[in-house]
Amino acid sequence: MENAKKIFNKTSFLIPAVAILLGLIVGAIAMLAGGYNPILAYSSLLEKLFSSSYNTGEAIRAITPLIFTGIAVAFAFRTGLFNIGVEGQFMMGMTGATIVGVTLDLPWFIHAPLAVLTGAVFGGLWAAIAGVLKASRGVNEVISSIMLNWIALFLSNFIVAKFLVEKGQQKSRPVHDSAMLTIDWLIELMDKARMHWGTFVALICVALFYMLLWRTKQGFELRAVGHNPDAALYAGMNVNRTMVKSMFISGVFAGLGGVFEILGVFGYQTVMAASWGYGFDGIAVALLGGNTPVGVLLGAILFGGLTYGSTGMSFGAGVPSEVVRIVIGSVIFFVASHGLVKWFLKPFLGRRASKRKEAV
Repeated sequence: MENAKKIFNKTSFLIPAVAILLGLIVGAIAMLAGGYNPILAYSSLLEKLFSSSYNTGEAIRAITPLIFTGIAVAFAFRTGLFNIGVEGQFMMGMTGATIVGVTLDLPWFIHAPLAVLTGAVFGGLWAAIAGVLKASRGVNEVISSIMLNWIALFLSNFIVAKFLVEKGQQKSRPVHDSAMLTIDWLIELMDKARMHWGTFVALICVALFYMLLWRTKQGFELRAVGHNPDAALYAGMNVNRTMVKSMFISGVFAGLGGVFEILGVFGYQTVMAASWGYGFDGIAVALLGGNTPVGVLLGAILFGGLTYGSTGMSFGAGVPSEVVRIVIGSVIFFVASHGLVKWFLKPFLGRRASKRKEAV
């Protein structure tokens, strides 16, 4: 039994891989039930992703905001908080960047960093509201943060429509070129795909996520408070301040995702009829990645790749978007059901344990 447990630990990387495979198999069954060819569908998905440099670049662009929102959710999870308000923080990051990008006219080396910083702070402060409510009044952060999503949506729309709107349009005035963070040479290289510096910043944030939580004293305090607030309080840590700080940092990551959608992709902000959905997708990405930095990166690549490649499944194999979401949902289900995946792996791992015992 002990040997089997050790093998489970050593082969734990198999669990997400098998979970993804099982999810794809269930998706294939769903496609067969609907009269679609799963082999053609999956090949069409891969063709969509890699058939041209433009499609590959656009897939990277679709993955980038999921890295930010996935990190935001995972960071909060790791510190004992469930930040379900990443969607609102994402929108507030967009709004902060738009305000600076539209209203100010500065040299690029001041304008662009100021817009990024403002959007990040907007996202962090919006998340900190839920942290303050939890720390001071014991309000559950799930309830407060999800309600703040709606407030962020309507507040963002109000700011754009009242102060930033392009006359006769349902969008803001264009962001000044000095604030834009596109990469012109990479856009040309990727055949006009919308490439921007946010992709590189997202990768830096993955590294910062790891360094902050596991390589600093502050990270130890954040994790300690999340793991056991009473023990942390007994050890002399300021639990309430740490909760607010954790939510703020999580919101900064989410806000950066919104910043680069404005400064790197669109160059303006619309009056939104509904939320973008990146924040809620970030929950799935964090779950897929096991709330680890590298796991979030890989989860974002998988989730973003499936989402962008789904158009290839639709056009190449006639698979409707609802069936594509079944595939994604199946993958998430099996990733979340670690016990079920281990049950599938148990016979294989049991044989390995027996062979090791015989060898000894």
